[in-house]
Amino acid sequence: MTRDFDAARIMEGVAAIADRAGDIVREGAAHGHKVRHKGRIDLVTETDLAVEAMLKDELAALLPGSDFLAEETAKDTEPGELTWIIDPVDGTTNFAHGLPFVANSIALWRRDRVVLGMVNMPLTGERFTAVAGQGAFLNGKSIAVTGEADLEQCVLGTGFPYDIDTHLEDILKNLRTLLPRTQGIRRAGAAAVDLAFVACGRLDGFYERALNPWDTAAGLLLVNEAGGRVSEYDAAVPYSFKSRCILATNGRIHGELSGLLTRG
Repeated sequence: MTRDFDAARIMEGVAAIADRAGDIVREGAAHGHKVRHKGRIDLVTETDLAVEAMLKDELAALLPGSDFLAEETAKDTEPGELTWIIDPVDGTTNFAHGLPFVANSIALWRRDRVVLGMVNMPLTGERFTAVAGQGAFLNGKSIAVTGEADLEQCVLGTGFPYDIDTHLEDILKNLRTLLPRTQGIRRAGAAAVDLAFVACGRLDGFYERALNPWDTAAGLLLVNEAGGRVSEYDAAVPYSFKSRCILATNGRIHGELSGLLTRG
């Protein structure tokens, strides 16, 4: 680690690499893709594998000495001192079915925190970026979370884990609690996208169980830099990569939503 570490400069290199990742995704979307099942509803395509291989090669060259946590090859979920945390195609099921909520999620962990995050959506032409301490952006324009404090006026996002049977009762309980108290709940099918949508104000909050670091690393920095708040369902517990649930909001509804998610 050097004193002249410059995350903003590194982001310039990441942007060029993300351009190439987007090209691979668009090519796969245009010409079809083979699908393999990692689990009953957990898919991987050759596009996931191609994007991950390219990202690992080019990010390693951009930042020599860095390590990787990547969805298709990770052996654990603990980042090292300087670690790229990547989901090559977040929303693989969407991708396999022709739905556009697909993202390359790229984050850089340094020492004890995420210092750079990008959620690149090549099928919609949107790129969300954040560098720690420098704000959050969508296609280069500053973004911020909503100012809504009335939960009844809020739209939330959520997701469903691949191990749906294990979590089904909790999912249904939360839906029964929140649907009558909000303006609606949406499910994009890609946690990185949901977190980016909280950051830019399309969603007022997002909650989900059983996510991994590559699902959340870039998005949590986006939310924080856009003025939001991230924790476990219990607002008193900070979110970490060991957490089994995440709550991300505009901050104004965080306490109330936490209380609803954690009540018996």
